[in-house]
Amino acid sequence: MRIMGLDLGSKTVGVAVSDPLLITAQGLEIIRRPEENKLRRTLARIEELIEEYEVSEIVLGLPKNMNDTIGDRAELSFAFREKLERRTGLPVIMWDERLTTVAADKAMIEAGIRRERRREYVDKIAAVLILQGYLDCRANGEKE
Repeated sequence: MRIMGLDLGSKTVGVAVSDPLLITAQGLEIIRRPEENKLRRTLARIEELIEEYEVSEIVLGLPKNMNDTIGDRAELSFAFREKLERRTGLPVIMWDERLTTVAADKAMIEAGIRRERRREYVDKIAAVLILQGYLDCRANGEKE
């Protein structure tokens, strides 16, 4: 059993997966699409990865506003969640992703990755941070 973490962007989805012991998250890939509302291939690729990694649960980043309200991006995430649940039959947990992209960018700066290259990796690293946060809380018996 593994858990998949997803960071939904306007034209990308960062994908991470846990190890079988549910301790650590590893980045897998970034799924890119030409337009925000073109999700068929994205969902098909997620299904392939679910099968390949024997995923039993999905954690999807929830982009809340800093004042803890739900905005347009969060509404899109809820709609994506419904599509994922319908298509995969797996439970999808929404996980507060505030500042994960900022943290991912900061980690890459500290690692010396050039600005041009950071855009290539930020969504995958954000997916790792989302999933790792969930795994850590789960291991400690906490709920978000």
